[in-house]
Amino acid sequence: MNNEAEMQPTSIHKQFTNTLLGRFLQNGNMVVGTLLVAALLFLAVFANWLSPYSPVEQHPADRLQSPSTRYIMGTDEFGRDLFSRIIHGATNSLRISIVSVTISSLIGTLLGVIAAYKEGVTDFVVMRFMDLLFAFPTIILAMAIAAALGPGFMNTVMAISIVYIPTFARVARGSVLYIKQLEYINAATIIGASHWRKIWRHIIPNAITPSIVQISMAFSWAILTETSLSYLGLGTQPPLPSWGSMISESRRMMELAPWLAIFPGAAIMVTVLSFNLMGDGLRDLLDPRTQTLTKK
Repeated sequence: MNNEAEMQPTSIHKQFTNTLLGRFLQNGNMVVGTLLVAALLFLAVFANWLSPYSPVEQHPADRLQSPSTRYIMGTDEFGRDLFSRIIHGATNSLRISIVSVTISSLIGTLLGVIAAYKEGVTDFVVMRFMDLLFAFPTIILAMAIAAALGPGFMNTVMAISIVYIPTFARVARGSVLYIKQLEYINAATIIGASHWRKIWRHIIPNAITPSIVQISMAFSWAILTETSLSYLGLGTQPPLPSWGSMISESRRMMELAPWLAIFPGAAIMVTVLSFNLMGDGLRDLLDPRTQTLTKK
């Protein structure tokens, strides 16, 4: 009787651990990353209500004020509240990264699936074009595209999207090449399933997990690329706030007003770290090998 009573809490704990929620709560990276991302999204969505001042409102009498109770993060050379600009900068950065990653993931995944499924000439042409894009350093290629298209929201989105399409294409291609050899795909072929049915009903649902993890990691890359372009004057244009342009503007006053570079830099660091933590946690959460070990 005592043995049964001792085993029952262990059994309940094991059942909870095997659930998705249980594995989520036991994954420290996933919990911390998700909470940070949720906080960033909250700030970005409600920026207009949370910021004490307009991000472009100037207070000439309060130029280069250090952090205080009135200006939490100080002011810049035009007297604009840095805290308000950082919050609205999060809105711009997250909006650009979400749109660009969505476009690159959809196009890249589709190209990778088609290349792996068709193989032969189709695979060769698609993947060699992806290799051509991979041959250029990410930031150099993004700079070239942004410079050719010109600054602006949609042009920045297009530049970042094109740069990261090859990454999603390779991930999708690798997954599909493996899945094509599995028995249930052969069974679908034997019963006469069409190519599109096999792709949409059987291949993509089973190949989507690595792409989901890649998407979560790509947000941090997209934000870094966007801030780099803005730093160089090829991304978000003044007077709209951007973390990259804010750091660029602070170069002339690093010794006089170091907070102008510290706070935007910290915002970039926290944002990239949160998406990386969430991506690492998501990878462990969706990894079948981790699930098998947990069940044991």
